[in-house]
Amino acid sequence: MPNFAQFMIERFSKRLRARRMQALTAFACWLVVASAGLVMNADASAQGAKSLRIIVPLSAGGGADILARILAEQVNRAQGATVIVENRPGAGTAIGTDFVARAAPDGSTLLITNPAFLINPHIRPQNYDPMTSFEPICNIVSFPLFVVVAANSPYRTLAELIDAARAKPGSLTFASAGPATASHIALEALRLAAQVEVTYVPFAGTAPAITALLGGHVAAVYADYTSVSEQIKSGALRALSVGSLKRFPGLPDVPTVVESGYANYEQESWNGVLAPAKTPNGVVGELRSWFSKAGESPEMKEKLALQGLAPTVACGADFTALLRRQNEQYGRSIRAANLKAQ
Repeated sequence: MPNFAQFMIERFSKRLRARRMQALTAFACWLVVASAGLVMNADASAQGAKSLRIIVPLSAGGGADILARILAEQVNRAQGATVIVENRPGAGTAIGTDFVARAAPDGSTLLITNPAFLINPHIRPQNYDPMTSFEPICNIVSFPLFVVVAANSPYRTLAELIDAARAKPGSLTFASAGPATASHIALEALRLAAQVEVTYVPFAGTAPAITALLGGHVAAVYADYTSVSEQIKSGALRALSVGSLKRFPGLPDVPTVVESGYANYEQESWNGVLAPAKTPNGVVGELRSWFSKAGESPEMKEKLALQGLAPTVACGADFTALLRRQNEQYGRSIRAANLKAQ
């Protein structure tokens, strides 16, 4: 009887050991499959970026739209990716921007935008946060902003213009391409730095503002270089200063606002590419590589040169630093000027 009991115990122990081995084997197989699945998912995310949609939150035909189509062509040619440019204008770029903020973070939907991306949340509540809702990919080009006057203007320097504003507070009229634009904020920042009062005249775009300037209806305009380059070259307009920290190579004789006596003044526009927040790091790195190469391509340089510009490609941490610095600058100027939604 003891022998029979011992036999049953040994038999049960063997069965238990066998079942444990089966369970361990099954668990090991599950680990292999799960790991393979993770790798496949990671690869799928990167592969998903092979089909891209670039959202432009502005109407077709503008600077950002043209740049987006050049980038799409370059990425398509160099990477074999299918890239579609889609315009979603409205609400001062907010509609298209919010669409990308809510898109799947897989690298397939991107945003190309300008400083309105940062300005809007300081003016009115938005459904996105420019610092947390996006992953910066690359800034492609920066646009210097200039203070310009008509060729027959009595003001030949920024100092003379500021002195005139200080002598008769509120009498000097200053225009830009509409309220709460990069050029308007640049004007407000200058007014605050110089501690003068001017009368701001908003226009629905830079072109009508320049028409008013040439017609003698306003004293000065703050505008981006691409909008006034031809008139400056022809002699119809005179540039008094540039808002960037360094002089613009295309107009090397025009001093910066800093050189004119206003330290730490920096105002410029730009067009850059962003992805939704939480896009996988591998996909973000790949996109930065693609757009950096596209931005520095000979074709891009050639087309920007026609506007007197050159690529100023800054990706990753450099682009992030630009956004943070400019976001803080805009916030200070907008609060100090007490700008409100209109």
